Amino acid sequence: MSGPAVEAIGSSRTGDLGHTRLDLDRAHRIGLPEAVYATGKTPDQCVEIVERLLRDNNEPVIVTRTTAEHRAALAPLDPDSILSDTVTWRHTPELEVGPVVVVSGGTSDQTVVDEALSTLVAHGAPTRAVRDVGVAGLHRLLESLDSFHDASVILAVAGMEGSLPTVLAGLVAPPLIAVPTSAGYGSSFEGITAMLSALSSCAPGIAVVGIDNGYGAACAAMRILNAGLRAAGPPA
Repeated sequence: MSGPAVEAIGSSRTGDLGHTRLDLDRAHRIGLPEAVYATGKTPDQCVEIVERLLRDNNEPVIVTRTTAEHRAALAPLDPDSILSDTVTWRHTPELEVGPVVVVSGGTSDQTVVDEALSTLVAHGAPTRAVRDVGVAGLHRLLESLDSFHDASVILAVAGMEGSLPTVLAGLVAPPLIAVPTSAGYGSSFEGITAMLSALSSCAPGIAVVGIDNGYGAACAAMRILNAGLRAAGPPA
């Protein structure tokens, strides 16, 4: 096999830290840099990884799923943002696109919402948050519909039975990504019920990410935005 794509993969830089092998050229290949998933890594390992990314690249740096100990160790590196358990550096200037609207069913979904918002802001997406409009009180969502009219993409974050994405996708036009969360009682099965609800939705065109995956949903939204920007071409 040969061609530009294969050559790009073969020439991609890595950074071997012993405990971690960094993909330093991911942004050149797919438009999104590698993020740091803190779970299972020590605070010192996260610090070493972030220091290397800040030194060797110009892209945003994102650390997700941190603990208080991780955040205390990373604080001396002067992050641009710490929101819930997501820490970010070197944000991209805001893109000239409609906002990515992140809507949540309830306050218990907030950590997942914050992971999505942090990732989007770091990559330059304008954002808007619409909080706590779960369909158990449908009037709350209906009162908020004007918040979605100019959206480029919508992320619908919901646990329990996870019906928010279906209801919203039947009311508004923008691309919608369902983010099931683990919020809920026993029969919610830590998000499995919400995920299956989104996957079996009767509203056409919903995309679904994994349970609690605010980061993955934000990256899916960025791929949509980046594709639109490439299609539009450079500004006149």
